Amino acid sequence: MAEKRDYYEVLGLKKGATDDEIKRAFRKKAMELHPDKNPDDKKAEEQFKEVNEAYGILSDKEKKDLYDKFGHAGVDPNAGFGAGGFGGFGGGYQSSADFGDIFGDLFSGMFGGGGGNARARSNGPRKGRDLQQGMRISFKEAAFGTKKKIRLKRQSECPSCHGTGAKDGTAKHTCETCHGTGQVQTQQRTPFGSFSSVGPCPNCHGRGEIIDTPCPECSGTGRVIQDVTLNVDIPAGVDNDSIIPLRGQGEAGVNGGPAGDLYIVLQVEPHEIFQRTGDDLRLDMPISFDQATLGTTIIVPTLSEKVSYKVPAGTQPGTVFRLKGKGVKSVRGNRYGDLFVKVTLEVPTKLNAEQKKAVKEMAEKIGPEAYAKRGKFSKLMDKMFGAG
Repeated sequence: MAEKRDYYEVLGLKKGATDDEIKRAFRKKAMELHPDKNPDDKKAEEQFKEVNEAYGILSDKEKKDLYDKFGHAGVDPNAGFGAGGFGGFGGGYQSSADFGDIFGDLFSGMFGGGGGNARARSNGPRKGRDLQQGMRISFKEAAFGTKKKIRLKRQSECPSCHGTGAKDGTAKHTCETCHGTGQVQTQQRTPFGSFSSVGPCPNCHGRGEIIDTPCPECSGTGRVIQDVTLNVDIPAGVDNDSIIPLRGQGEAGVNGGPAGDLYIVLQVEPHEIFQRTGDDLRLDMPISFDQATLGTTIIVPTLSEKVSYKVPAGTQPGTVFRLKGKGVKSVRGNRYGDLFVKVTLEVPTKLNAEQKKAVKEMAEKIGPEAYAKRGKFSKLMDKMFGAG
């Protein structure tokens, strides 16, 4: 199978294109490749589908964010992450409407009233609405992964009529006005000639079918609002604003269309001592003057254990040590980030008289010659203002 082209490349754009640029590029490409303009041209037909797929991803904010972060893997159902996996790695692109829905009236006038094919039939299957829900998790849950439950209200398929809208044991019949198309064509005479337009059928309201006995539970809509509880598997390594899609867990589709998707947007609580940058962790470690001067072995906390680290003699404040592989596991593989430990010098406070005396004696014994930076600074100051 040929490798998929970059969606931005398909539309002739660069990554980071605005919504308006994406829409304009899509319209231009689609007009060039539309089947009505290229009859019996298989290549144009395939390119037309490719353009439609690219627009379906890049015009959807959530899908576009996933694609920008992870490429095709972010929206590919075969990327190996499975349903409910991380960051859009379950379930590929499913257009919530056919090509005519996206174009609206773009082609209705261009191809001489051939709107029956170019327009989406309002009584055709339509994908349900996608939903978004926030979830707050702890720092350690984000680092190691966890399982959570989420509750929400959503439009679900009516259990009584199974989405048909008709009362159990009854049926629907084709609308006599539009003959099942859901649309009617009207003509209007003007001083400039006759004009025809296509609109929803007033008898069936665009459904194409008439329900004689509506389902009493859903009032003929085929959907009801339900409270649902869902399990969410959160993989190790997620971070703030990571998105976990639950495919098919959005609102129920219309007229037999597939259900939408549910996107879980994660917010990670800050940690008391660690700061995170990508997969790396950072930690400020306070040490005393004698530890920095003479060197010592300190105990450093990581997310899962304590480790020993030897601080060399003469370590300066602000020195950063790196503990390789002690960061967070990458959500896209088995690689671990690093832990960077920044040494901060803690100056003692609230000393008693005896302790203050000991500090003065130590300073006298050490002498100014031991402080190279302070000596250099004094010389520069003398040079600026002259020796006193």
